Amino acid sequence: MMPDPTDADEIPSDQPVEIEDEYKLALETAGVEDETLLEQPGDVRFVITSYGADYPIDTVISRLKSGAFFIPPFQRRFVWSQRHASRFIESLLMGLPVPGIFLYREAETNRHLVVDGQQRLRSLQYFYEGVFLEKKFRLTGVADQWNNLSYDQLSPADKLRLGDSIIHSTIFHQDAPKQAHRSLYFVFERINSGGIRLSPQEIRNAIYEGTLLSTVRTLNNNTAWRSIFGEKKNSRLKDEELVLRFLAMRARSDKYSRPMRDFLNDFANDLKNVDQAVLEEFSKAFTDAIQVIYDVKGKGAFRPRGTLNAAVFEAVMLGVSSRIEKDSTPVDKEKLRKAYDALLADNEFTAASERATADEEAVKTRRRVATTTFAGC
Repeated sequence: MMPDPTDADEIPSDQPVEIEDEYKLALETAGVEDETLLEQPGDVRFVITSYGADYPIDTVISRLKSGAFFIPPFQRRFVWSQRHASRFIESLLMGLPVPGIFLYREAETNRHLVVDGQQRLRSLQYFYEGVFLEKKFRLTGVADQWNNLSYDQLSPADKLRLGDSIIHSTIFHQDAPKQAHRSLYFVFERINSGGIRLSPQEIRNAIYEGTLLSTVRTLNNNTAWRSIFGEKKNSRLKDEELVLRFLAMRARSDKYSRPMRDFLNDFANDLKNVDQAVLEEFSKAFTDAIQVIYDVKGKGAFRPRGTLNAAVFEAVMLGVSSRIEKDSTPVDKEKLRKAYDALLADNEFTAASERATADEEAVKTRRRVATTTFAGC
């Protein structure tokens, strides 16, 4: 009998394994149709300075404690098991070479952002601190001489051997172009020794952490939005990305240029620690618009073909938000319901929401048609 090609155990190890693209992942994991995810990176070139540095483990631990080596709080979660972490530490105790780490030097703070290698660094940090995910960290699944030992129980010689062990680091910073964060995004996207592919919004949360993205996460809990998107939060943060997209388009749609990814990245970077007054304005705009839309269309909002369409979400939210802000009178929900149905039946709007949706002209068209349609509601 021929092996079933769908059986993972029967697939030859030398066969390539396809990694799904972001468009397919968004559709399958979040039920979101977002054509902008099919965009190519564009004609981008970087001038990068990089160099190697060999750090003793004692120095690495010291820098992690001081924050000189910084693991973003919203980078990928720690996924190694205690056995996996133990085997890594055992390799160092045995004197074996281990994979290096990637660090990005922030020009303004001189801190080193951990781009790749957090599983290794956190394993070391947990071992030195003596706690692994809220329980005592004892080495497990290793050679008898170290099995079941905590850091405190290592012999003085083994502590010195571990502390003197070297981990190689590649440190880089961007010299050009002036948007210094852009190369960092691409490195996060492409370097993945941990085996878990980060989504665009996960990378933003790692790079641009601040008050803006904290507010986005709060807005993502909005009851009306959760009812529309789905009660369960998306594991790849597509729901958060849509909230960010509305805020970015509301603030800067007149300055939009493709690709959408860079537009959102620049917005998240430029406003990462924006004033509280601006955040309150953003919050009110999102909350008011999503509540009215939910009141009118319920869970079927933004779903012209069953799946949530990101371009429709963006345009409808902008149109309704514009109506609320420009007219202090309450929205006539029956008129809004009819206007919504008319908008989704509009050929010009449909074309701008289904094809080449990241193009500047498509973005302008969607917003213009939606804003005009909802103006009289």
